Amino acid sequence: MSAWLALLRPGDWATLLLGVLTVGISFPLLWTGGQAERAVIRLDGKVMAEFPLTAAQRYTVTGPLGDTLIEIAPGRARVLADPGPRQYCVQQGWLTRPNAIAICAPNHVSLSLSGRSTSHDSLNY
Repeated sequence: MSAWLALLRPGDWATLLLGVLTVGISFPLLWTGGQAERAVIRLDGKVMAEFPLTAAQRYTVTGPLGDTLIEIAPGRARVLADPGPRQYCVQQGWLTRPNAIAICAPNHVSLSLSGRSTSHDSLNY
């Protein structure tokens, strides 16, 4: 390993350093999707409610299995409780980025966040 390190010249080190700095600086700039502004709650694909992410509140959606409780706090939202058997949507925790989504499939409820600018959705993370 040290044999190939001896072959590197000062220009090679400068190029390597420049590449690392470029990646380090561009990563936070290019991978931020902006701020989430609204929580959108759907039942069977139909929008049931939309709330701004500016004030703390709770909203209950009644699906086929029972009540799903959505909690909204400034800048974030989550599924607090769901009657589904595996609790995947509850385990997602707080959603903070635009296009992030928590799907409670057995109860036909979903929570998604929207904002002015979008980068990618949580399914592609």
